[in-house]
Amino acid sequence: MAMAMMEKCRASNRIFSHSFKSLLNYRSISDNSTLRSSSGFAHHFTGNGQRCIPFFPFHRPDLLTCANFYRNYKQTLWPSLERGLGGMMYSLQCRCFGSAGTKIQRNPSFATLNSDDITYFKGVLGEKNVVQDEDRLEFVNADWMHKYKGSSRLLLLPTTTDEVSQILKYCNSRHLAVVPQGGNTGLVGGSVPVFDEVIVSMSSMNNVIDFDEVSGILVCEAGCILENLISFLDNQGFIMPLDLGAKGSCQIGGNVSTNAGGLRLIRYGSLHGTVLGLEAVLANGNVLDMLGTLRKDNTGYDLKHLFIGSEGSLGIVTKVSILTPPKLSSVNIAFLACKDYLSCQRLLLEAKRKLGEILSAFEFLDSEAMDLGIPEALMRAGPVYKYDLSLPVENMYNLVEDMRVRLAEKAKVVGYGHLGDGNLHLNISAPQYDDMILAKIEPYVYEWTSKHRGSISAEHGLGLMKANKIFYSKSHETVQVMASIKKLLDPNGILNPYKVLPHSLTSY
Repeated sequence: MAMAMMEKCRASNRIFSHSFKSLLNYRSISDNSTLRSSSGFAHHFTGNGQRCIPFFPFHRPDLLTCANFYRNYKQTLWPSLERGLGGMMYSLQCRCFGSAGTKIQRNPSFATLNSDDITYFKGVLGEKNVVQDEDRLEFVNADWMHKYKGSSRLLLLPTTTDEVSQILKYCNSRHLAVVPQGGNTGLVGGSVPVFDEVIVSMSSMNNVIDFDEVSGILVCEAGCILENLISFLDNQGFIMPLDLGAKGSCQIGGNVSTNAGGLRLIRYGSLHGTVLGLEAVLANGNVLDMLGTLRKDNTGYDLKHLFIGSEGSLGIVTKVSILTPPKLSSVNIAFLACKDYLSCQRLLLEAKRKLGEILSAFEFLDSEAMDLGIPEALMRAGPVYKYDLSLPVENMYNLVEDMRVRLAEKAKVVGYGHLGDGNLHLNISAPQYDDMILAKIEPYVYEWTSKHRGSISAEHGLGLMKANKIFYSKSHETVQVMASIKKLLDPNGILNPYKVLPHSLTSY
């Protein structure tokens, strides 16, 4: 009976996992093991048998649905499954030790939330869009990897740019810190609170405003899910110039704010090239209307580029206009085996020569990555240290090989990524989060990247994880100018604090 129920549960998991992979990202771990993440979470698993996690049987649920499911999961579904299997299921205990990798203090200049603040926000947004429910807050306080976790007590769901403006104007006057949140699929702690910041989710601003079939220019709100935009354009005979593994959850505003790269970058370039305009709300509530749709506009400084890749630290992107290319009449994919990394490079050169501008992507993965199925398999294989790096193509894989020698049998080193644009995803899978292993990885990885004139952040942003590591890629003079721009646009430092820039330059 127990085995039959277990098989049903496994079957349900297989069906549901395709639709919603990121809500409860637990792993199957050997008995009596403890995992401690670099953010300070310990997960202790006990019992006999395989843990089975149910997932949503529908695509992209909203926050309310997520929270309701999660509440039911914790209170009824999981306990009943555990009883039905005679105690064979694993139990989960979480304990927070604080953030080991980011030892920072809450900025004392920020105010704390009070009842008057709640009353004001309800007056602006309506009661249903001012969320204090613990289960819904638990969901938006944690990142996709469950590596970073904040303690926000308030989630706001604006539906218009004017509402975003009123939120920020009020928060700025009160010195309430704010974290903008899109699909929350980031990997560097950029989209979740560090402490008790107010979360401003863009998920309710998800309308396509306009599409011009002649020019291929799409204008939409920031909360539009990337996959929904891809489907919309497909019906119009066009495609998005951006494609990501997280497309079922990530939002275009978050993509723009992090300058997401992903697939198709070889052919269509980065978002700095395809985003024609945007609308953004500054910390003081002022709305910058830069939502142009012109291919050529050389009137003064092109300020939209300040917000592309700024990770919500200069303003909240509310609308985007983006140039979309026509849908291709056919797409061909070749999956080829090469004997070594040098052969991969030669193949890339040959592909560029023979295919020219029609080459959209050129990816690579090594045998270790092939053995797993990546990247979600890495998450389920155990604790993983993830690094997103840009390096010269000719020596990009040398770092993977160096790390294998450096770590020996202590961890498995996996390398894959976008070979066509020199973007390595270095993943180090370990039996458990261990300070000794981390000391072997950092700062060595950053130093190696800097020595080879690479970038410590190719497409995932800096967030909280790499804010203090920025000097490995940028000069002190350059970072100082960045800090000056931040001070100009956000003098009180309320927008996504503790992120992007080193803490020594952003203490107000």
